Amino acid sequence: MVGMKPKDVMPSAAVKFFGAGTAACIADLVTFPLDTAKVRLQLQGESQRAKGVGALKYRGVFGTITTMVRTEGARSLYNGLVAGLQRQMSFASVRIGLYDSMKQFYTRGTESAGIVTRLMAGCTTGAMAVAFAQPTDVVKVRFQAQVRLADGERRYNGTIDAYKTIARDEGVRGLWRGCMPNITRNAIVNCAELVTYDMIKELILNYNLMTDNLPCHFTAAFGAGFCTTVVASPVDVVKTRFMNSGHGQYSSALNCAFTMLRNEGSTAFYKGFMPSFLRLGSWNIVMFVTYEQIKKGMSRAQQYWESPF
Repeated sequence: MVGMKPKDVMPSAAVKFFGAGTAACIADLVTFPLDTAKVRLQLQGESQRAKGVGALKYRGVFGTITTMVRTEGARSLYNGLVAGLQRQMSFASVRIGLYDSMKQFYTRGTESAGIVTRLMAGCTTGAMAVAFAQPTDVVKVRFQAQVRLADGERRYNGTIDAYKTIARDEGVRGLWRGCMPNITRNAIVNCAELVTYDMIKELILNYNLMTDNLPCHFTAAFGAGFCTTVVASPVDVVKTRFMNSGHGQYSSALNCAFTMLRNEGSTAFYKGFMPSFLRLGSWNIVMFVTYEQIKKGMSRAQQYWESPF
């Protein structure tokens, strides 16, 4: 990321890798209820039509959270948290932690990186991350989507049970359901999120609007969250529905998108937009602020370790 001063120690790739995963897990702990509400709202039109019911069960972000707490208990807001943390530790470490390294790879080690280079780096690390973390994403979405039945029965009894059940009933390929839309989504998200954050932060520092500190990181992260939500929302809805679908419900991600468009109209692609924005905005703020502090702290610790006197 931009903003390093000459006297600062440049964080190593290992520091960025570990710091990104840790910061993303902290951000997930804070914002997970918003993510669960987003998933429920994105799936609502599909589930209501399947049951032949016209009334909407969930209305708005906080209405969804309130309904879930009342009908399923507060713990339901954190359904899939274990898989979510597994996902972030493997996923964010790659897509965020290796972003600077990929920029240097494309620029052959030079300091100047244009918009095209940043977009290429974002797309590359986003696609690489999906290759590592797709099964954890599938399990997370399935957990967030499941509703406790009247007799207390659940679709899956635990995270390990979910991995086993999906692999047994749908084959190993079931754990990679929605891989292509997820690669598309994360290439878009990574470009919108990391490149926007990188450029906003660079502009703030170049024009001396702020110093490289918390207010600067907060502003850049908020802008990145809004841009990411606008760009990635349609792909995110398709990804969520396709990954949650049963075997044979949709023939492909494109079939899922066309089915949504035909049955629910174009507005279906922005279902759950407000929780998406609240979640991505707050997630970006917590993650980037934490990430920057972890990088600085670990770099100082490394510098002290190497030169204690």
